[in-house]
Amino acid sequence: MCSAFREAFPSPLRGGRTRAKPEPGGGRWTEGAGIAALPLPPRGGEPTRAKPERRGGAPAIERWRLKLGAFLSAAGLRLGRSVLRPRAAHPCPSPQGGGDSRTSVRLQLHGLALIALGAIPAHARELRVCADPNNLPFSNEAREGFENKVVDLIAEDLGATVAYTWWAQRRGFVRNTLKAGLCDLVPGTPSNMEILRTTRPYYRSVYVFVTRADAPAVTSLDDPALREAKVGVHLIGDDGFNTPPAHALSRRGIVETVRGYSIYGDYAKPNPPARIVEAVASGEIDVAVVWGPFAGYFAPRQTVPLRVVPVTPQVDAPSLPMTFDIAMGVRRENEAFQQEIDAILARRRPEIDAILSTYGVPRADPPTRVGAVQ
Repeated sequence: MCSAFREAFPSPLRGGRTRAKPEPGGGRWTEGAGIAALPLPPRGGEPTRAKPERRGGAPAIERWRLKLGAFLSAAGLRLGRSVLRPRAAHPCPSPQGGGDSRTSVRLQLHGLALIALGAIPAHARELRVCADPNNLPFSNEAREGFENKVVDLIAEDLGATVAYTWWAQRRGFVRNTLKAGLCDLVPGTPSNMEILRTTRPYYRSVYVFVTRADAPAVTSLDDPALREAKVGVHLIGDDGFNTPPAHALSRRGIVETVRGYSIYGDYAKPNPPARIVEAVASGEIDVAVVWGPFAGYFAPRQTVPLRVVPVTPQVDAPSLPMTFDIAMGVRRENEAFQQEIDAILARRRPEIDAILSTYGVPRADPPTRVGAVQ
């Protein structure tokens, strides 16, 4: 959502005149060890890919042996290691030139692959998904996020297995994943994102105020208490791109008391976006204005009770929205796949609503009632 938001809603105030001040000594993404095997991006740049393994020779044969072995195993067959071990040259090669071990290996591989293809069910399908491995409540590498659960529903409906490409959501996420052909589906994208073909929205959420339960409630961007309180907002990226609440507060002249927390945080630690909610619980700030799913998930997990209230107005004049429809994205040319996902999202809507409710996602759209006629 965060990197997608930047591309879907470019900032009208990129000059930096109204940015919230970054939090001193914290709330900023830093390079580090990160999640194991994750291609972390350099500071301020884009994710980097691992160098591909060079193909050819014995390592390639061994790699194909492993892949084909797993393939055959699914069909109940077994692949002997000797089949793919290059044989020593025969001391008396045949006149037909049968002494080339690599040619022999290729022929045997082709023959075994044909056998395997005949044995594997024709309906086997793979759903390739790109997601962030450290971005709860949306997704993580352990598949504990609500987007992971919705993807599982879709895969079940398709009769497919899910194959993830894990990539940190940063600037260029869509370009480096979906558009690069690493996957076919990206969950959790704004429904008006032009670089994608998006499905119908499967929920609409809203920015919310998070305060301690023992403090006065804040319900409106026009609440006078915001002028005296220490207010936290999320910043997107190392350049401090402002989220809608930061723009709305700035328009009201509320700047000096606002603190910025990078939504990327310290990626070497779990759940970087939770830092702003933890700051409310600890008393570091008085109120946070944060995207609803973050607050709905992390607020109940704090050591003190917190209050979560939707921001009003939901459209700040003249045209700054605080609510967003969230969909899934496919490549623009993949209309048939988009329609297939649309049909599943409609068919499984009650189950999706139940998942979102379990994760505490604040809704700006009415969830489907169980048993209601669709």
